[in-house]
Amino acid sequence: MTVKEFAEQSGFRIINLADNAGEVLIRRAYCCDLLSIAMTKVPEGAAWVTVMSNINTLAVASLTEAACVIVAENAAADAEFAEKAKAQGITVLHTELPVFDAALMVHEGLHAESGL
Repeated sequence: MTVKEFAEQSGFRIINLADNAGEVLIRRAYCCDLLSIAMTKVPEGAAWVTVMSNINTLAVASLTEAACVIVAENAAADAEFAEKAKAQGITVLHTELPVFDAALMVHEGLHAESGL
């Protein structure tokens, strides 16, 4: 499933939709709120679900080649964060759902698409 497809199907608020969102595939969900751990553990192509919404989160997403960032639990995402996401070409989605539930939506979407 592409990031764009997930963004459209999830109902999550789109903070930024990267230009390549129709080409980037989500391969799995990953949950982590400690940036130092996420920096070494976010798998390439992951939809990274977190409550962290600062510019350092975007730096980690870029370094790890995450497919997108999903800011969960209605965590605040300010204009500076949105502008930086746009400048860096990172898709960021926002939801009121808890981290687990948001990641579960990604997981279920991937399995529904594959027919598993």
